[in-house]
Amino acid sequence: MAPGSADGLEPILTALATMQGNFERTQKSQAHGYLENFQKSPEAWTKTHSLLSSPTTAIEAKLFAATTLKGKITYDLDQLPRDSLPSLRDSVLDLLLSFREGPRPIRTQLCVCLANLAIQMLEWKDVLGHVGSKIGTGAGDCLLEFLRILPEEVTEGRKINLTEDELASRTKYLLENNANQVLTLLIQYSRAPATAASNPRLLECISSWLREIPVADVVNSSLFEAILDGLSNYESFEPAVDCLCTVLRDTREVDECVDVIRAIYPRILSLRPNIADFAFGGDLEAYKGLTRIFAEAGEAWVVMIARFPADFRGLVECILECCRRDQARDAIALTFLFWYEFKQIITLDKYKEARLHYAEIFSQLVDVMIKHLEYPNPDGADEADLFIGDREQEEKFREFRHQMGDVLKDCCDVITVTECLGKAFQLIQTWIKSYGSQATSTSVPHWHELEAPLFSMRAMGRMVSPEEGVILHQVIPLIVQIPDHEKLRFQAIMALARYTDWTAQHPEFLQPQLNFVIAGFSHDSKEVVRAAALAFKFFGTDCRKLLENHVTELHSFYESILDSLPPVSQEEITEGVACIISAQELSKVYDAFKLYCDPIIKRLMSRANEARTAQDDAPRLAVADYLQLLTIFVQNIQPYVSPQEENPAVKYCQEILPVLSAIAENFTNSTPILERVCRCWRYMVLSYRTAILPLLPNLAQQLASGFENSRQGCFLWATDSVLREFAVGAEFVDAATSQAIYSFFEQQALAFLRIMNDLPPDDLPDVIEDFFRLLIDALIYYHQQLLVSPVCQHILSASLSALTLQQDAPLTATLHYLRDLLSYGTDHPNSSNFDNDHGSRTPRNPPQLQQAVRQLVVAQGEPLVQRILTGMMFSFPRDCLQDASGVLLALFQILPQETAGWVKGTLAMLPVGSIREGEADRLMNAVGTKVQGGDFRKVRVLLQDFTMSYRRRNVAPREGLGRLEATRFRFSG
Repeated sequence: MAPGSADGLEPILTALATMQGNFERTQKSQAHGYLENFQKSPEAWTKTHSLLSSPTTAIEAKLFAATTLKGKITYDLDQLPRDSLPSLRDSVLDLLLSFREGPRPIRTQLCVCLANLAIQMLEWKDVLGHVGSKIGTGAGDCLLEFLRILPEEVTEGRKINLTEDELASRTKYLLENNANQVLTLLIQYSRAPATAASNPRLLECISSWLREIPVADVVNSSLFEAILDGLSNYESFEPAVDCLCTVLRDTREVDECVDVIRAIYPRILSLRPNIADFAFGGDLEAYKGLTRIFAEAGEAWVVMIARFPADFRGLVECILECCRRDQARDAIALTFLFWYEFKQIITLDKYKEARLHYAEIFSQLVDVMIKHLEYPNPDGADEADLFIGDREQEEKFREFRHQMGDVLKDCCDVITVTECLGKAFQLIQTWIKSYGSQATSTSVPHWHELEAPLFSMRAMGRMVSPEEGVILHQVIPLIVQIPDHEKLRFQAIMALARYTDWTAQHPEFLQPQLNFVIAGFSHDSKEVVRAAALAFKFFGTDCRKLLENHVTELHSFYESILDSLPPVSQEEITEGVACIISAQELSKVYDAFKLYCDPIIKRLMSRANEARTAQDDAPRLAVADYLQLLTIFVQNIQPYVSPQEENPAVKYCQEILPVLSAIAENFTNSTPILERVCRCWRYMVLSYRTAILPLLPNLAQQLASGFENSRQGCFLWATDSVLREFAVGAEFVDAATSQAIYSFFEQQALAFLRIMNDLPPDDLPDVIEDFFRLLIDALIYYHQQLLVSPVCQHILSASLSALTLQQDAPLTATLHYLRDLLSYGTDHPNSSNFDNDHGSRTPRNPPQLQQAVRQLVVAQGEPLVQRILTGMMFSFPRDCLQDASGVLLALFQILPQETAGWVKGTLAMLPVGSIREGEADRLMNAVGTKVQGGDFRKVRVLLQDFTMSYRRRNVAPREGLGRLEATRFRFSG
């Protein structure tokens, strides 16, 4: 295609200058819109060539032109006559030839253009020969870049508008049939000049073609030498590492690659001296690259390492050495996956010999990991700021420590928990002997060496059995005597928190630990106080039986400390005492519940009175926090009571229900308070189930009035729990109660529909999500009533309005509801059913319900199809596309012919020029064929592919959607 004249380029250049210059936001927005429209227009074909061919055009404008041309070839090739494609190919080759020396970004884009053209231009034969002869042997990097890009673009071929068969055929032609030719070409290039073997482009090309070229052919050729030589060259080091790792990954099928592995293994081991060289030389990137090679080899050959432990021990020692020498702790994380996979395989019984063989390695690994757990100790650093103000580095170190803790758990599986704990115990003992006598209240020498084994004990806690009888008896008495240093006290408390289930089996160790933890609440450090609260939660949870007689003493402590704690710690300590109350005898539960919660109610009412007149949010947030504490008590105090007895927890809930109702009525505009009130009500239902029946009328009234007055979705969330617990057929629930609950649900549904009538969906995303999640449960438990109710038609209309949203959560809830609703138009709906006899194959869904759903679809199927299809093409988030296509699948299963007609009508309403000529007809012919054959899942695939292709070509919604714009939901009920 010959370049067009330069006429008409000025607006493009002006818009580009506006985008890159210092202009107003509105001007930039206009320029962006202009360029976006230009990229989709037919005139872009000639003008991109003109921009790329012009010697006076700036590099930035040429890069924009090359990128635009790539998009045109990928998405808009149908805008050109088929017989003009050879001319287009030749013009792209001419452009590539002119940019063969760079700039590289433009050259890369042109290579992508050529690769995409090669994929779609089915009549283009001998692609590699044609490109090679045109570019010439002198432009080595240019040809190598094209060769690198071609497999990558073919692999991503689903963005190309080819059928599955066409793409498979083209893939075979371009890649499989050319693999030997490319291998020969790369070998010749690697043997050419001395510098060719270390060319990064060559190494990148080898990596790309390893998808097609057998790894054995590469290893047994001069290309493998070129890869290894690249490791000694600064510019090619990273590509060489990538390429070698690709080779290693291709040998994962070890039984098929034994000879290749035997050939590679000694070459990998020959790199071992570089570990020390790079470590001492301070070349961190090179050290990381080398570590990555050893780790990748270990991951790929982990089965071989287990089968032949003596033969492959050297590789494992290399990986361990990489861990040991990594003083910067930047590379060690690359080995974590290997240690995990290695542990997984050698702990199998069949590899017991390998486990014994490598026990020493894992023992050393424990020492290395604990050493790396130590905090940095830079000269002159302030103990309060060991990272010298680098908060990112500090956070990275904290995360890194927990990852190393996982490696320690792996070691526990291999060499036993006792040995791993023993190493930490030994280090603690050594520190006490060496420095314990020197520790004072203001100075603790070498505290890093004590803190690290404490952290390791915390990390390994999950692996320790409550019956452990060797180490913990000795180490716990030492931990509770740890010097009063902030980080030591924090780590000691956190370590004790991991062994509370062990303490529950060894009550003689409880009191010293509990005293140590409670003392932490008086510490000056906020971190230590937070650790103490978390530890107390675990002691209360696991040792509740040991503490059940200490409810009164603990109440005094709880009251004295509660208001001084941050909200999270308040919740943790509350959970601890709630668990202890739950262990009380049934006759004592009510008094204990009241003892702890009455003071919270008083605080709650006091702060609520302040919040009514307060100008800031602090009092309202305090009210929400106290409500959360009440909820924690309700969640955890669940005494077992027979249906004939009064539940003492419910008795107390009945006393506080008026307080919660008053708060909900007085704070209708405070989302945090309403959400916490509803959460408390919800857990009353979930915790006490049918025992809550005496409270149910008042509770339902509060949920209904609260939703109508506040329009907050949390009331629907709480309604959902009532709906499920008192559903038809639930144990100890009579039919009259279930029917009353359904009437309550319909009342909530009508209130929602009135709200939807008053406000657009964009103002109600959370309410919409909660409502449709409620509906999903309503379909499960009350489908007999709901599907034949007049309200169901209005709900379906509301769902069409909700589909105009673009947020994941409300859209997902709406689509799930639609899929469940439509499934009731078939024999087997998407819900559990325990009513049928075992082995019954009769349809579970009555014909009258199927007919009711069909009538709903007949009435509103066309706008539903429009909303789903346009959402898939334009606005739905990608995570919602699968569910959206599931709705279409369900529609085809219920009314196949009608749905096909609605799809055809929707396609006809798309903007002119947004789909290719004949594309809609081809799609509908294919859909019709699949519908006639009853292959509805293939219909779903066809529509998914079409909408994805349309979406790629039209990244943003274009102007002129016209009749496809959604109508506003209206409800007059």
